[in-house]
Amino acid sequence: MKLREEMPELVGAVEWLNGQVTKDELVGEKPTLFHFWSISCHLCKEDMPRINQFRDQYKDKLNVVSIHMPRSENDLNIQDIKQAAAEHGVTQPTFVDSEHKLTAAFENKYVPAYYVFDKKGKLRHFQAGGSGIKMLEKRINRVLGEIEKTE
Repeated sequence: MKLREEMPELVGAVEWLNGQVTKDELVGEKPTLFHFWSISCHLCKEDMPRINQFRDQYKDKLNVVSIHMPRSENDLNIQDIKQAAAEHGVTQPTFVDSEHKLTAAFENKYVPAYYVFDKKGKLRHFQAGGSGIKMLEKRINRVLGEIEKTE
């Protein structure tokens, strides 16, 4: 995806964990952080506490949605995905993308990967890899700061 592109529809999940959300529910209210991860990704698991911290710290200002993107056949077991999510404190809505439908809509190739959309549903930041959580937080704060200026 390119910056300023519109958030894709959230369709094609084989299952949702922790409740289901739609694009219409996310756009318009507040910015949204999408977090792509996989149970076989060590870096993803290392970053989970920070993502959970963003979710909790900004709960009134930011939507957080996780997307489980399998990297191999070993990542498809729904019980393993549920267990990993529970072990790492993932309580936000989680789109299980075993068929890579949302992954394709985002044109995503990486885990972990982070997409920050403003409250109008436009992509404002993309980042992949395990380093750069500080940069992600800066971008989230920038998007949140823009809201406060317009209110």
